[in-house]
Amino acid sequence: MKYNIPRGTFDILPQDSYKWQFVMDSFRKIASRFGYEEISTPIFETAELFERSSGESSDVVQKEMYRFTDRKERIFALRPEGTAPVVRSYVENHMDVLSSRTKLYYIGPMFRYDRPQAGRYRQFYQYGIEFIGSDNPYYDAEVIAIEMLWLQELGLKNLRLEINSVGCPTCAADYDAALREFFRPALQDLCPDCVKRFDLKPRRLLDCKVASCKPFRVGAPSQLDYLDAPCTEHFAKVCESLTAMDISYIINPAIVRGLDYYTNTAFEVIYEGLGAQNSLAGGGRYNGLIEQIGGKSIPAIGFAGGFERLLLALEKEQIELGKRICPDAYLICLGEKARVAIYTYLNHLRQKGLYIEYDPDKSSLKAQFKAADTSGASYAIIVGDSELEAKTVNLKNLVTGEQVSLPLDGGEAVYAILHQDH
Repeated sequence: MKYNIPRGTFDILPQDSYKWQFVMDSFRKIASRFGYEEISTPIFETAELFERSSGESSDVVQKEMYRFTDRKERIFALRPEGTAPVVRSYVENHMDVLSSRTKLYYIGPMFRYDRPQAGRYRQFYQYGIEFIGSDNPYYDAEVIAIEMLWLQELGLKNLRLEINSVGCPTCAADYDAALREFFRPALQDLCPDCVKRFDLKPRRLLDCKVASCKPFRVGAPSQLDYLDAPCTEHFAKVCESLTAMDISYIINPAIVRGLDYYTNTAFEVIYEGLGAQNSLAGGGRYNGLIEQIGGKSIPAIGFAGGFERLLLALEKEQIELGKRICPDAYLICLGEKARVAIYTYLNHLRQKGLYIEYDPDKSSLKAQFKAADTSGASYAIIVGDSELEAKTVNLKNLVTGEQVSLPLDGGEAVYAILHQDH
């Protein structure tokens, strides 16, 4: 029987894996430069963790979570996002005792049952930043700066940062009331999901993707007009900090984010040219989430982005992402005595950190040289029975054709040349 990959998933093949490694490594480096440390959480958690944190009105909880029941009738879910598991770990492992400021980042697969399309999958890979421990507006700007600096260093140019404030629970309640008043006359014309959102979380009406609902939100009240004095001041200082960091931004009052735990600052990084799915990353503050899932009242802010869309954007701008790994040298062996004796030498070279390719199934000189060229190796190490007797090897530069004879020692002579060539 032939098996096919599940819909909405993909294989990362060898010809692409080095690109993924490159962007993941570069994200780890930028996070480390800001003092963030990596955390890894399980790919499944109790479903209630996401239901409580994401909110019952969110599409993630209502439609997209992969839930399952184990043998003891416990309900779990594949993680649809990374913040809730990180916060769960923060609370469970008492990280607040270790430091008043905690800087964490994560990389890993997430899972949502969604309609697959370009840049959107049912298993997708996210990177994320979580800063926990301060409500200072500087940290809002710092978190945003990490993402913007990283994307710019990767070479992306057509970027747009959009920011908003969704307020605190107090002023958000006034805003929700204003939205209900605005949308009430059109309630019978809205999609079924928006009818539910009207009662549960009316601000989600501003983010509905159904075409027939979009005209009804024209002229809707802005959250910025309903911010109380502390929220207004916080947002002004975030904007001030971004300006001081030379980070351009656009204020977009329509940004609401898809999860219920957001407070105050919300933002998205848009890449022009990817069509409908053009958001590379997004995030914001979640000052009430830690207390909501059993911790203390500790403010926090973070963001997450998808590697799939990022790679699409980098490909669109034809940005080179490292290179596929090629051997340092290809070992060509001639003669039966040499074939047996060369294994120790081959192992010595690999122990020194060199990538040496060797194929014992190829015996002719022509076939081995052809394989060396195909492998992309810059050098060939040639050993035959005569070289074995003389305790030498021939090192040939496959680019220039130059060839030198070197001692058949523990690999030091060959290593010195190949290491220098790096």
